[in-house]
Amino acid sequence: MTLTVPEISEADDTPVVRQLVAIIRAQQERLQQLEDEIARLKGLKTRPLIAPSRLETPLPKPSPLGRKRPGSDKRSKTDQLTITDDKVIPLLDKPPQSIFKGYEPYLVQELVIEPRVILYRRERWLTPDGQTRIAPLPPEVIPGSHFGPNLSCFIIHQYHHQHVTQPLLWEQLDQFGIAISMGQLSRVLTEQKEAFHHEKAQLLPAALEVSPYVQVDDTGARHKGRNGYCTQIGNDLFASFESTDSKSRLNFLELLRRPHLDYVINEIAVGYWEEQQLAAAVVEKLRQGPCQFGDAAEWHSRLQ
Repeated sequence: MTLTVPEISEADDTPVVRQLVAIIRAQQERLQQLEDEIARLKGLKTRPLIAPSRLETPLPKPSPLGRKRPGSDKRSKTDQLTITDDKVIPLLDKPPQSIFKGYEPYLVQELVIEPRVILYRRERWLTPDGQTRIAPLPPEVIPGSHFGPNLSCFIIHQYHHQHVTQPLLWEQLDQFGIAISMGQLSRVLTEQKEAFHHEKAQLLPAALEVSPYVQVDDTGARHKGRNGYCTQIGNDLFASFESTDSKSRLNFLELLRRPHLDYVINEIAVGYWEEQQLAAAVVEKLRQGPCQFGDAAEWHSRLQ
């Protein structure tokens, strides 16, 4: 039997009535518990346990006067901000004979995104011997590019770190007022990146010098429209990724040796051949002639 508590009008909502309602609800809960216990003993399904709604959780009680709630004394997030503009707002309707009591600060953060188009007027001079001399561009101008370093950094950051696709990035720049074509946008992302490639090439050799161990893993990946493999070498200090066509042991050793590409026949190599029971005649043949080869092509030519 289920007891239903009727709606209580505002006129009948007295302390005694509220206490009786609480007793009825407690009895309902006790009755439900007994029914669940009987069902459990009989092997029947019991009522599922559903967590109470968070909307029904009562609000926390206000703190007593003079006491702060826990965590309210944390440092303000705006303490580290640098003030770029300081504007004084006068009070226009101040009554006569009022006394100035300083300023009431009010901090507002704003973001300004606007295009800047810089025209460099380079002086041209004609020398007495008939040659034309033109003043060089300042060092902050990227050679051969009509887009400044801040704009180029924004494009690279949006594409590589925020994963904004080229069409959406071009649309965003167009809304900012930047005149750039899809081809120019692609060149900013792909051309003149030798410094990044050089830095990436230095990562693995430098990490191997200070790492007591490395781990390696590989997975299938497409690169330049072909199926290949992405090999990861790293530990808790670094991670290096390289796309190759193979995931063989030889490929792994070549990745570890970069940027070195040479092949050398020395006592270590000969000892390895003997351990692998390579024919003595072959070993003797390999030891005759040059013992150092500039790259894999020279080494394979020697093997032939």
